[in-house]
Amino acid sequence: MMKPISFRHYLEYAVLLVAAPLIRSLPRPQALHLGRSLGKLSRRFFRGRRRLALDNVHQAFPDWSAEQVDVLVKQNFEQLGMSAVEALRLDLFSVDKPEEYFEIHGVEHLREAQDLGRGVILLTGHLGFWEAGNYLFPALGVPLDTIAKPFKNRLTDAYFYRIRTHFGADILNSRKGARRILKSLQAGRAIGLLLDQHISPPGSIQVDFFGRKAYVTTAITNLAMKYQIPIVPTFCLRRPDNRYDAWVEPLVLLEGKGEAALAENTQYLTTIIEQAIRRDPGQWFWMHKRWRKTKIKKQPD
Repeated sequence: MMKPISFRHYLEYAVLLVAAPLIRSLPRPQALHLGRSLGKLSRRFFRGRRRLALDNVHQAFPDWSAEQVDVLVKQNFEQLGMSAVEALRLDLFSVDKPEEYFEIHGVEHLREAQDLGRGVILLTGHLGFWEAGNYLFPALGVPLDTIAKPFKNRLTDAYFYRIRTHFGADILNSRKGARRILKSLQAGRAIGLLLDQHISPPGSIQVDFFGRKAYVTTAITNLAMKYQIPIVPTFCLRRPDNRYDAWVEPLVLLEGKGEAALAENTQYLTTIIEQAIRRDPGQWFWMHKRWRKTKIKKQPD
């Protein structure tokens, strides 16, 4: 049984219904300029997030000066503000002109993975404009399901669901488990997932991520190893001209069996994401709690 919608959630949704049409009515350059300004403003209001981002960046780049760290965090808030605005406007992109917004490299790697006939796992992270996949892959003729955690506010969740699925992608609830993912893969669809979020054990292991231990799910690695599903890393970074560099890397087929192979392969996938982030660190989501201390629950005797 679903919980009743709280007054706070109704209020948040009302603000969205007022702000979204205004943002969507602006020409794209003006909308992105507004997003950058909102990002600057949010850095002042969300001080806890700013402190978290500063600490995360400092620990990831210990040789950087305080000024360098501060500059990157400022850029980070601005980029996220622009991405939030772009996400509100995603369904306004032209369905038949992806080249208007994207410089796309490596599509042949995606086609090679599709030709194997096992479905495709699209590996990415909270980098650049990660929502772009819900537009770009359908525009390239790739049937897509994206794995995502629903918004806590289900009114907001329904609003963004309509935008995200406008071009034919579907959104799979990340809490529904691997069965639906496997079903989509068996139907020949691509599964888009972000593998850079904290997942508490069981079902996760620690990996090295920017020199620190971080927990990451092993479910996807397990699935890819067991069924030999090709994994195709793909990322999208914003350029200074507000177009995007999107690239697809060569497919990966994970080898091995057992816990050691599972740990090695999960680390390998995490390293791919870290290398992509290092191309432009200001476009990753530094203000979330990626590195957490987790108490592992004891199993009953």
